[in-house]
Amino acid sequence: MFALFCTSAAFAQAPVMRAIAIVATVPENTGTVFITGNLPELGNWDPGKVSMEGTGTTRTKTLKVPDGTKIEFKFTLGSWEREAMSRSGAVSPNNILVVEADQQSVTDIPGFRMKTTDYVKDWRGSGVLGRLDYYPDMKSKFLERPHTVAIWLPPGYDESPGRRYQVLYMHDGQNLFDPRQSFTGLDWGVDECIVRLVEQGRIDPLIVVSTSYTDKRFEEYDPWTKGPQFADFLIKEVMPMVNEKYRTLTGPENTGAMGASMGGLISFYLGQKHSDVFGKVGCLSTHWPWSGEVATKPTRPALIDSMLADPAAKFPASVRAYFDHGTEGIDAAYEPYQRKVTAWLKAQGLEENKNFVVRKFNGANHSEKDWRERLDVPMLFLFAKPE
Repeated sequence: MFALFCTSAAFAQAPVMRAIAIVATVPENTGTVFITGNLPELGNWDPGKVSMEGTGTTRTKTLKVPDGTKIEFKFTLGSWEREAMSRSGAVSPNNILVVEADQQSVTDIPGFRMKTTDYVKDWRGSGVLGRLDYYPDMKSKFLERPHTVAIWLPPGYDESPGRRYQVLYMHDGQNLFDPRQSFTGLDWGVDECIVRLVEQGRIDPLIVVSTSYTDKRFEEYDPWTKGPQFADFLIKEVMPMVNEKYRTLTGPENTGAMGASMGGLISFYLGQKHSDVFGKVGCLSTHWPWSGEVATKPTRPALIDSMLADPAAKFPASVRAYFDHGTEGIDAAYEPYQRKVTAWLKAQGLEENKNFVVRKFNGANHSEKDWRERLDVPMLFLFAKPE
């Protein structure tokens, strides 16, 4: 029996490995091209970690991965600011390859995103309704990287000098107003959403302040690492500038925070820890499973679990909170965590559909397209006019 056991173990079937060649064709005189994606060999979405081979118009990255692996990847010139573009002039969506054999994948890249300063100069080219004021490369004493801050002013702002506005602070600013900068080539349509709801008489116009993401995004939106410093950046550096230069209504009753995925997680933190500043938070597709690891299969437990188990942890009753999730892609993993968060809120005496709401969107995935399609829902919960 022992010999038979050893023989069976020795001949356990090893995974079939496949050779994959990812090829990118790029314009003449393109500098170093980087590939980034959902595998460690692709830098786990670090935009400047893994360079491709070659110096001409053809660049290559070779991999050996198990049969059946799903590879998602993008191309950059070393930062998210310089992503590959499609022929439509928008940022290309993720390339997706399901490995079923030794194969080659070829992507034609007509060009890369311009620098942020070029989009700042041509803000009207985004097609935005209203006005965008940009503050590029805003340095912070709290954060390692500078951020581009964009202020969206609703139509009529300049024609109503006596009017003041509520303010919504939003994360991942590249994805909100300008499809040329968006991660997937489709922006959230924040301007269209607000203008539409204002025209319907359902909300008052408001100012939106957006902060760009950097290559430190996961750390800065993580409440357990650089999240507190990111909060200081918003509250002590960005907000005073906004309140000085623009006609804002101040106080938590007039100030909100909103984001998706990690942006939802940091919005939750802002409401929890800074309720004296943010009285409304919108948390779309909140990445509750975050463990501190940028990986498709984390080896550590979700950090939110430790917080929920802490008897001293509370969520202020004064903060109006919106939560949602889809059922596809990454969002498919969120419902069990959201249920635990919901139970935790209720255990404190907070009332669902009064202090907070939770919405489930069947068939919705984890993308700008999905958040764009349902943005009316959190906007109305947080900013609807009193009936």
